Amino acid sequence: MADHKEVSVTLPSDPASVAAARKFVSKVLAEWGLPDSTEVGDTVRLIVSELATNAVQHTRGLSPTFTVDVELDRDERLRIGVTDSHPRYPRRLPAAVQQDNGRGMVIIRMLTAECGGRLSVSPTDEGGKTVWIALPWTAPLQGGARGAAH
Repeated sequence: MADHKEVSVTLPSDPASVAAARKFVSKVLAEWGLPDSTEVGDTVRLIVSELATNAVQHTRGLSPTFTVDVELDRDERLRIGVTDSHPRYPRRLPAAVQQDNGRGMVIIRMLTAECGGRLSVSPTDEGGKTVWIALPWTAPLQGGARGAAH
């Protein structure tokens, strides 16, 4: 088994890309041994949907694309990052504003914590940011090494 696997896809910052990001991650996780029918798989797909939605909606046209990175370290830790080129970090909106939107990061934090993981944000060299989640891996690694998808 490989100590590290990673794959990525870059998508246009368009609402249709949210579903594409979710399907991409779902396919990769299934290839790595985590079937769609698991609760963790459902949670990861919801987190990816929220992260991709944020990358599309909150970059205000300053990020024409976003990238989804999926990494598995030593069959122990799954990391998923969504990178866009907008410099503003995600933030919680005031409660009054959260009535119709603004709960994405709260949902992501809660779901990540419930799975025993953590959320972090890191700057990119190009001036954007990557929002990462890291979760314990709960399935045995299957199949051969996978390279980057484009």
